[in-house]
Amino acid sequence: MSPQDHSDSRFTFGKASLMPQEEMLEVSKSKKILSIGIPKESQKTESRVALTPEAVDQLVNTGHEVRIETGAGAQANYSDTDYSELGGYIVDSRAEVYTSDIILKIAPMSIQEIDLLSERQVVISSLHLNNQTKEFIQKMIQKRTTAIAFENVKDEHNCYPVVRSMSAIAGNTSILIAAEYLSNFRGGKGVMLGGIPGITPAEVVILGAGTAAESAARAALGLGAQVKVFDNSVHRLRRLQNNIGQRIYTSVFHQQVMERTLRSADVVIGAMYLIEKGPRFIITEDMVREMKKGAVIVDISIDHGGCIETSECRTQVDPVFSKHGVIHYCVPNLPSRVARTASIAISNVFAPLLIRMGEAGGLKQLLKNDLGVRNGVYVYNGILTNNFIGKHFDIPSKDIDLLMAAF
Repeated sequence: MSPQDHSDSRFTFGKASLMPQEEMLEVSKSKKILSIGIPKESQKTESRVALTPEAVDQLVNTGHEVRIETGAGAQANYSDTDYSELGGYIVDSRAEVYTSDIILKIAPMSIQEIDLLSERQVVISSLHLNNQTKEFIQKMIQKRTTAIAFENVKDEHNCYPVVRSMSAIAGNTSILIAAEYLSNFRGGKGVMLGGIPGITPAEVVILGAGTAAESAARAALGLGAQVKVFDNSVHRLRRLQNNIGQRIYTSVFHQQVMERTLRSADVVIGAMYLIEKGPRFIITEDMVREMKKGAVIVDISIDHGGCIETSECRTQVDPVFSKHGVIHYCVPNLPSRVARTASIAISNVFAPLLIRMGEAGGLKQLLKNDLGVRNGVYVYNGILTNNFIGKHFDIPSKDIDLLMAAF
């Protein structure tokens, strides 16, 4: 048998016997320098900013350019100087911000803002699909943008980091609001949420057992209140109790139990996001009518229509109303009430994502390998990739995974 019959991929026999061969090396990824634009939010109810000065410093130190419209961080108490001292470019013209490769903002794009976009730009913002129109989606498609809804972006643990952090802030804030409106200074009964020795603490009823509900329960317990949590899932109730690390009253929804509990409740936190096919309200108007006069309802889920029948969507300018003697606080976007904390939480997600994007060689390369970011894409180069949106607005859509395989 000749030596060639025992050929191995590592050696070449014959005249070139044992001669060194070329080794195939993996070509390293070429880093891409990103230009990132932070416009000032045009919605009056939006106080958050997408990147903090510290996050801008991180991005600039890794070679990227960040343009910030003047006053973009003002409502979160970040001055233009805070950004410029850490390497950000402060620009007076909104049009100049929109020349960046990536537009990063909190609120969804308005129609006027979409008009400022150039073709093939990347937009990272919230989507708020419940409040969107067909015109909005069509304009994003016409501009051939790649649009990412940050509320749909997942992390390596298959969780939604922005939604989770904003829910935690909303839950915590809801208890502070309830404590404020229980005081007689705000028209409440003049009750302290936690009580003191010799005085029965206030009763807090929480609807739901998700992240917002857990944060609300922790805050209420920390202030010394009695907490009762209701949910339609025993698994979620068990998880919440285990996470908190102490025994609290929990129950699945039973109308008689709920009615009895509400009669003695001082505070009700609505943290249930109800699906369309399920019941529209957890608490009916008749139940609210039987509650104590001066009790407080804070409906966190008002962003999605609310879970209490008497809830009415209000603004921070006029946040409170009374119905059947019960004080209602039903304002969307509670995290904007603590804009600086919320901005830091969002920035902690955006800055690493942008750094990974640059290291990968751009968004397309990142999407090929990062399924979590890919999950947030709803328009890719002018192609609708979200099947739910396509069915909702009767617009053709394509699978993002198939597009990634093709490009």
